[in-house]
Amino acid sequence: MNAIKNFIADESGVTAIEYAMIAALVAVVGLTAVKTLGTQIQTLFGRVVTATA
Repeated sequence: MNAIKNFIADESGVTAIEYAMIAALVAVVGLTAVKTLGTQIQTLFGRVVTATA
């Protein structure tokens, strides 16, 4: 019974899980930003090519 209480009270792995969740969130935000900006930059360069042709 003591082992179960100690296991439940142990919070050493919690920090690693929190960091992993933060890293995943940053990755999702980064990918979304790159996708959005990539589309906008592609459109901008398309307009430049059309204007200079």
